[in-house]
Amino acid sequence: MKDHYATLGLASSASLADIKKAFRQQASLHHPDRNTDASAPARFRAVQEAYEVLSDDAKRQAYDDNRRRNLLDSPIDTAKDIWQTYINRVL
Repeated sequence: MKDHYATLGLASSASLADIKKAFRQQASLHHPDRNTDASAPARFRAVQEAYEVLSDDAKRQAYDDNRRRNLLDSPIDTAKDIWQTYINRVL
């Protein structure tokens, strides 16, 4: 999963104004017409994608929910909880 906040160099608590400002800075820095580095087009597309997700309230909410779930959920702990609940009910 891509970290759109890291792509723009922001914290997850960033406001819409912060997101727009960071997008403009990163886009001008990595724009292929201004930057001759071979990785500039890919970096520019990543910045565009991050802005597209974070600037839309519904997309940002879905992204944040998914991000929190991935950061907080441990598959091993989840499986352990499921099995413990199952065993406690059976026994």
